[in-house]
Amino acid sequence: MIGYLYTAHGLPHVLEEAVRHNILEYAELFLFLLTICTAVSFHNFLNLPPMMGMMTGLAYLKFFGFYLKNTHKKAGESIRKRNSDANEQLGDTVAFDVFKHIAPAEWDTLMFFYGVILCVGGLGFIGYLALASQTMYTGWGATSANITVGILSAIVDNIPVMFAVLTMMPDMSEGQWLLVTMTAGVGGSLLSIGSAAGVGLMGQARGMYTLFGHLKWTPVIALGYAASIYVHFLINSRLFVR
Repeated sequence: MIGYLYTAHGLPHVLEEAVRHNILEYAELFLFLLTICTAVSFHNFLNLPPMMGMMTGLAYLKFFGFYLKNTHKKAGESIRKRNSDANEQLGDTVAFDVFKHIAPAEWDTLMFFYGVILCVGGLGFIGYLALASQTMYTGWGATSANITVGILSAIVDNIPVMFAVLTMMPDMSEGQWLLVTMTAGVGGSLLSIGSAAGVGLMGQARGMYTLFGHLKWTPVIALGYAASIYVHFLINSRLFVR
């Protein structure tokens, strides 16, 4: 397998190393799919928020990590003793702790998401979201409003912007709902602060992944944003008819 390692200057060089595949990799993939199914099932059949299903998925992963810690730690140590550094393979089973990787997440990153959701809820309670919905979806039209939502997602973050649209609940066709879902997701990638993944990565990779470092890719992402809208209208034009 060919992989990439990053040097001190940030330039990648090719790494060719054998990768050992085992059944535990498929177990992790199964747990990922099971987590998605759990979140959807909790929402559709039990009327529970999807967050409950995702947290249950975290519990799946914790149980799996506990299993690895107790059954494969000694086996992994014996393999490392038998093999020299040159003979160690990527993919060797090792124990892991989920919370150990979550712990480095900065509190200011978590407070950012809490703050934006709180602000959206406050604006909805005061009535500004209803005013914005009236202005955008009635005055501008659904298409222009949904494209603007994608651009706003890059500035504010796509999660609170989409939450605001769901709170507004404008009367739109299925095609328009698919459009705003796509624009919020793709448009949020125009800036590093426009997506939860970008904000989280900036907190984890401080100094390596920055707002200005992401800006060099913004023109390319903007082209993809415009192309995705065009293709959506081209393929799903029938969904815009009510």
